Amino acid sequence: MLRDLYRTVFQRYWNPYVSISIAGVLSALYFGFTGTVWAVTGEFTRFGGHILQWFGVDVSNWAYFKLIHFSGTPVDRTDGWVVIGMLCGALITVLLSNSFKIRIPQQKRRLIQGFIGGVVAGFGARLALGCNLAAFFTGVPQFSFHSWVFMVTTAIGTYVGVKVINTRWWRGKPNLRRATPANQVAAATAARSFQPIIGMFVVLAYAVITIRYFIIGKPLLAAACIAGLLFGILIERGQICFTSAFRDLWISGRAVMTKAIAVGIIVSTIVTFFYIQHGAPAQIKIVGPSTIIGGLLFGFGIVLAGGCETGMMYRAMEGQVLFWIVGLGNIVGASILAYGWDHLGIFNTFAKGWPKINLIHTWGPAGALCGTLAMLFAWFFLSRWWEKNYRYGKGLKTSESISKDTVEV
Repeated sequence: MLRDLYRTVFQRYWNPYVSISIAGVLSALYFGFTGTVWAVTGEFTRFGGHILQWFGVDVSNWAYFKLIHFSGTPVDRTDGWVVIGMLCGALITVLLSNSFKIRIPQQKRRLIQGFIGGVVAGFGARLALGCNLAAFFTGVPQFSFHSWVFMVTTAIGTYVGVKVINTRWWRGKPNLRRATPANQVAAATAARSFQPIIGMFVVLAYAVITIRYFIIGKPLLAAACIAGLLFGILIERGQICFTSAFRDLWISGRAVMTKAIAVGIIVSTIVTFFYIQHGAPAQIKIVGPSTIIGGLLFGFGIVLAGGCETGMMYRAMEGQVLFWIVGLGNIVGASILAYGWDHLGIFNTFAKGWPKINLIHTWGPAGALCGTLAMLFAWFFLSRWWEKNYRYGKGLKTSESISKDTVEV
């Protein structure tokens, strides 16, 4: 029974509806306990600030770093531990499932393409003041109207990105590789047999760090450690990737991940609404040209990169070198935006003076909850309709093509 349970938990991917619904509840509980939301690209930007400081660049007066409260080190911040925890959680499940393996793309051009995509996505995410998490998955439950604008523009950006990656000049020529000799395969398998043991050591070390924060009176950091770890486990076991949620719609019509994300946001919205109505301040962001352009760039960039922030993180922990490069690109792109925010006039041009629209204030509590849920259900059923009516490679089925399919059957 224990062996079957182990296989079920660590050697099989989890149902995406279950994984994302749990993530939705967890993100709402995290908001209720800490007053902040599940987010990663803000911390990526701070990582960039630390790197710049290592090279002697003074970023203390940059307006964007003041906006995102740049101080201390990653281990001093809740967002820092959320990111660290996500990486550790994903790594632990990868090791316990005995599936870590260094993977280098056969086409080396993919490394350059991934870096470019990461830069574009990182720049776009921070221009919109959030990525697929803070500006979408956790933004919608905050009743911030900017999240809906970001969602639509991200979808448009992914559509354009799909058109680009399907071109011959982007794909390049296939690079065929000889099969790995049997003895090398056996050696690699033997080496991976130690992975679960390493995974248990990581679990133990992480538990010690978390308990220490409780002991020294830093419960928020301890909560961030726990939440980050659980988020990492969920995104890896559920293979949660917002890129595939949008990209698959345009490539194959598949909408499983899209519908699962809608369900997860519905669950999170209901729980988050409870906390907001009991005094927790909602996280509302401005909606303006920065949101629109940021969403377009983010959607475009994640398709070029091959993964969003969540997908990138667990795939990097699986040993996929491409996504280490994508992550570096994210940090670079976010840092470029941070510099340009005041030095190049990005804030004054695209963000200054635009409002923060809180749907609870605009529609009232009942109207905001019912309206948000109605839009999420509409998104779910629209995705379902799209999936049923999409004709592979040719867009939506027409009445003529449906009749033809019926005759062929």
